[in-house]
Amino acid sequence: MDASPLLPPRRTGLLGRPVDRRKFLQICSLAAAAVGLPASAAAKMAEAVARGQKPSVIWLHFQECTGCTETLLRPEHPTLDKLILDLISLDYHETLMVPSGYAAEKARDAAMEAKKGKFVLVVEGAIPTRDNGIYCMVGGKTALQILEDAAEKAGAIIAIGSCASFGGIPAADPNPTGAKGVPQILAGKTVVTIPGCPPNPYNFLGTALQFASFGTLPALDDKGRPKFAYGRTIHEHCPRRPHFDSGRFAEQFGDPGHRQGWCLYKLGCKGPETYANCSTQAFNEVNDCWPIGIGHPCYGCTEQTVLWQKGVHELANIDRPIPPAAYAPINPERGKVSPLATATAGIIGGAVLGGGLAFSKKLDGDESGEGEA
Repeated sequence: MDASPLLPPRRTGLLGRPVDRRKFLQICSLAAAAVGLPASAAAKMAEAVARGQKPSVIWLHFQECTGCTETLLRPEHPTLDKLILDLISLDYHETLMVPSGYAAEKARDAAMEAKKGKFVLVVEGAIPTRDNGIYCMVGGKTALQILEDAAEKAGAIIAIGSCASFGGIPAADPNPTGAKGVPQILAGKTVVTIPGCPPNPYNFLGTALQFASFGTLPALDDKGRPKFAYGRTIHEHCPRRPHFDSGRFAEQFGDPGHRQGWCLYKLGCKGPETYANCSTQAFNEVNDCWPIGIGHPCYGCTEQTVLWQKGVHELANIDRPIPPAAYAPINPERGKVSPLATATAGIIGGAVLGGGLAFSKKLDGDESGEGEA
């Protein structure tokens, strides 16, 4: 293999295992693709890493179950050793670092001072605010104090997981500790939220590498979530969506419709009001490794107004009943049927109108209202 001006032909990973240039560029390509960046971004990321510009990451733990960290440990592309040794510089992480106690706190403070204004602050878990925040303390300081101090020195702030993004489980009623999400604490600061219980690790990795390589953050929605991952509802790109449009629903767990992979909406699936990329970005490189993929309704774990706010079997709101434009009709046009009427018929009258109604007729906006059903 020819030598590269960007990287030495071989790199050494954890325990001395070699990482060749091609494999390293492949990892960078996956990270770039995860955030919707062009292929050329992978080379720029690799170049930045070769120049020693790996993003310094300070990872704080507060009110959480460590599930977000656990999901970080699972990817195969990259594996954990390549992630923390080749792609990012994980300078403080209570679960993964060797030092503990005073030595760990000293390492955190030293890293924040040395890389002031440049490091990526990652917060996992909600922050208690009641009674001056005494319900979560590390090294004699409250979570609130630690967060505010670190945020003042950080170059970018990422709230990973639903607890850090909007309070999650700790903030569920009656919320005895006054738990809040990072954006609520750091009002006025840009906080990238990556909700999920747990979130997909690639959503975090791509965001961190984009900041390190380009000094920018991905486009965010009004909740601070990267649009590349949270720009569409699960319902829009769900593999069971055709069954929804055709009026085929599982009525209870284990019934014939459930066993045949029909839509889970009537079982309480929150996909129609949940923005996430679970169905298009596989967890742990395992296809169908997500609730709907294994036959369980979506919980709505990326949405503050859904997670722990709605009942498990409570029906979701449907804001976009029209089938995706990507689904072309299978038959020629047969008159005009309004999108809303067609979608509604698919929901409540599939058995009467026929399984293929939503696909056998071309959807027409018909703003004039003529020919509405």
